[in-house]
Amino acid sequence: MENIFKNIEQPISLPIKRVVQENANVKTFYFATSLKSKPGQFVIMWLPRIDEKPFSIAFDEAGELGLSVAKVGHFTEKLFALKDGDLVGIRGPYGTHFSLKNDFKKILLVGGGYGVAPLATLAEEAMKKNIDIDFCNGARSKNFLLFQERLKKLKANVYTTTDDGTAGEVGTVVDTASKLMAENKYDSVYTCGPELMEKKIVGLSHDHHTACQVSIERYMKCGFGICGQCTIDSSGQRMCLEGPIVPGDFALAQEEFGRFHRGASGKKISF
Repeated sequence: MENIFKNIEQPISLPIKRVVQENANVKTFYFATSLKSKPGQFVIMWLPRIDEKPFSIAFDEAGELGLSVAKVGHFTEKLFALKDGDLVGIRGPYGTHFSLKNDFKKILLVGGGYGVAPLATLAEEAMKKNIDIDFCNGARSKNFLLFQERLKKLKANVYTTTDDGTAGEVGTVVDTASKLMAENKYDSVYTCGPELMEKKIVGLSHDHHTACQVSIERYMKCGFGICGQCTIDSSGQRMCLEGPIVPGDFALAQEEFGRFHRGASGKKISF
């Protein structure tokens, strides 16, 4: 039986190496360490006397770890006030990850908002394997696009969309992905972002008989499968352990996918 406790540790205190303002709402916090994580995995960050929260890994290479964080509540407000040299606690990495097969020739990545972060690490891994990459990067407006400069450095075909047309094409990544899937044959589709967007991408992949991997975000407390807070209907699988990266067909079979999730109390919250 697999030892699920193999990665459980006390948080390691790490000083912030540098902070980069990525867009109007997202900062990336860099640390001088590597967790040897894989694309799509996450860590739990601890701020003493404040709380612990999970964050996707946006960069983990060359001895440097980067976590891209959107400012959305009390925890992130406190985090955004920290500066170079301030200490935070980090434990992980946790969860499943996006995977690439050695015989893949062409893939499609579809990211919305800060869901682009784990896909950027996947794109960099795919580039090393000489896989042809189509990358859809979408946001509400130009001010909320993430990693545009980072993506330009990749050998990828980047398709930018914004709801208001302030950058790239006006529309959504679903519109662009739909056109691309109709025109191309992909070995696999990968998606991360708002769940209603993800469900549409997974549905398109299913219709085109294309394999798909999707990141399902749920309320994670422990990170290693004990508390059960992040279980999903109908399977009861824990997204911190059996997820957050799951096959698209599995996601479509879940009663709650694209319909609702659960808050800290377990109450259903509709999308």
